[in-house]
Amino acid sequence: MERIYLDHAATSPIHKDVVQVMADSLKEFFGNPSSIHHYGREARRMLDDARETIATSIHAKSDEIVFTSGGTEADNLAIIGYAKRHRSQGTHLITVKTEHHGVLHACEHLERDGFDVTYLNVDEDGMIRMDELQAALRDDTILVSIMMANNETGVLLPIKEIGDLLKDHQAVFHTDAVQAIGKYPIHVDELHIDLLASSAHKFNGPNGVGFLYKRKGITLDPLTYGGEQERKTRAGTENVAGILGMAKALSIAIQDMHARSEQYEEFREQFLRILDENAIEYKLNGHKTERLNNVMNLSFEGMNVESILMNLDLSGVAVSSGSACTAGSVEPSHVLTAMFGNNDRSKSAVRFSFGLGNTIEQVIHAANAVVKTLERMNARR
Repeated sequence: MERIYLDHAATSPIHKDVVQVMADSLKEFFGNPSSIHHYGREARRMLDDARETIATSIHAKSDEIVFTSGGTEADNLAIIGYAKRHRSQGTHLITVKTEHHGVLHACEHLERDGFDVTYLNVDEDGMIRMDELQAALRDDTILVSIMMANNETGVLLPIKEIGDLLKDHQAVFHTDAVQAIGKYPIHVDELHIDLLASSAHKFNGPNGVGFLYKRKGITLDPLTYGGEQERKTRAGTENVAGILGMAKALSIAIQDMHARSEQYEEFREQFLRILDENAIEYKLNGHKTERLNNVMNLSFEGMNVESILMNLDLSGVAVSSGSACTAGSVEPSHVLTAMFGNNDRSKSAVRFSFGLGNTIEQVIHAANAVVKTLERMNARR
């Protein structure tokens, strides 16, 4: 049985060229980048090259890139690090109810420390209202954190408009770009972004490594204490092999971005066409046009989402849901709950996400597997 992976928004397979780069680096660049001898200098040189590659991909400067263990740490470092360093300027933050938990839980931590956080609502398309953001801004607002692309629906938020709004305000603008980078063009100056989080495993790099873009002049309190790595922002010996793999993966993703986006749109259209031809009832969740092409979130109302996932897995198709099973009950995704409320649409959603290695034949097979699964489940009702 062929197994088909359609859960690239959760994590993505490592590109073969990235594996080679990492394997070579583990053999050749094993020195500690902080050491002054030959081996340390060679490792440092490779880190500097990787930093430049990553900075170029988002039109930043190399000294504005801080290496982290992934997107969650980058989000935490940006939000908690900035808030605690600049508490004297204000204690108010703004974010959105549909953010990744790496952002939401960081904000909740700050609330326990005396900060005030405004959580913006979204409409049924998953979009914020710019007038609500403007109304939420206060004189003591020091940070606004709004993701670039939602991890469950693929919805692209109005980052340019947000950046323009904040240009004349003291609040810095942080965005979680974990889902967007490598799939959507990013120019940090044109978008007026001050802090940006990313993670390698979302664009065919390794797990456990990511980066934070930190605009020059912005200061953060570190989350870890020890050495003076990453310009005293993030202590700990750098993961050289992982960072080199991340840089290689990102350069490939940027190079192939346009072609991949067109391919994923074709996958999406073919998948939905098969559902429509078989009269499958579904609702497409998220904005119709402001979205990533590789993420598709569908609700099959009246169906048990756990049964859908289990049956698809038995058919060799790996997908996911924003729901989590807790003590025998399904809790709906916080993203879909913010969009639609705590109802059947929120509880019956499945996320299909395309990526490296997928073919149109696999997409057709997967769509037909969904049809068979739902017809079988309907017959049992």
